[in-house]
Amino acid sequence: MYLCYIDESGTSDIPGNTSHFVLAGLSLPIWHWRDADREITIIKRRYGLDNAEIHTAWMLRKYLEQTRINNFNNLSRIQRESEVRRYRTRELLRLQNSNNSRTYHQTRKNYAKTEAYIHMTLQERQNFLAEIADCVSRWGFARLFAECIDKIYFDPQRAQSPVDEQAFEQVISRFEQYLQNTDDTNGQRNYGLIVHDNNETVEKKHTQLMREFQWKGTLWTRIERIIETPLFVDSQLTSMVQIADLCSYSLRRFVENGETTLFNKIYTRADRNRRRVVGVRHFTDAGCQCAICKGHRVA
Repeated sequence: MYLCYIDESGTSDIPGNTSHFVLAGLSLPIWHWRDADREITIIKRRYGLDNAEIHTAWMLRKYLEQTRINNFNNLSRIQRESEVRRYRTRELLRLQNSNNSRTYHQTRKNYAKTEAYIHMTLQERQNFLAEIADCVSRWGFARLFAECIDKIYFDPQRAQSPVDEQAFEQVISRFEQYLQNTDDTNGQRNYGLIVHDNNETVEKKHTQLMREFQWKGTLWTRIERIIETPLFVDSQLTSMVQIADLCSYSLRRFVENGETTLFNKIYTRADRNRRRVVGVRHFTDAGCQCAICKGHRVA
């Protein structure tokens, strides 16, 4: 039995505010799940993130208030938290009194999303994510499946489905093929379950799509090994969904900006058939020479 944790990065709207939409799934056999979760927990604890959610995009932002606090990097974690909270309280009160409700609400949202990380410098946050990515890169039992769609080259009419639905169908198809290809030599069949971050809109859509796939199959394969509809969980309480978030983010930042720090580590887990990468695809111009496209074309 295999669990495939799924998360997305970027917007599926065209044009939206990102050039790419990425849906990534990280598959683990259930007999390795506990050890993998324990390794992530140990790293989180070392950085004072025991009960925090790993949200890669929010962790990698620059927090302006940290640059305005004297000697911030040399303060203790407790002192950093205290100083940042004091600054943020003062700033929210200022915005509230300025009658600029839009800026106030956006700033309040930003503060809430980054609250768990205010005791860490930007360098520490970068180091933490690099350690997590290093950890994942060593999981020889894990497989990465992902569809990275360049929306400039995506034609909804030709595809006959929206960006996010095509990405989901691709990831599901590749996970199914992996389950079939890794059957035990004694005839033992492998089965899998999709685990997704809880999102009301996505939940309804992906549940319906999965029912259709199991009844009719996808464009590329019959679905015989993935059981049930996706299991939707609270990502704040499920470390492996947070790792899927790291994977999808690192893939998107690579295809959009060429950033390799996290990508080079995560990409080692892409499913391969001999030397050819079959688990991750970059849907873009046919002449693209990025590592994903080159790996996908290897004979």
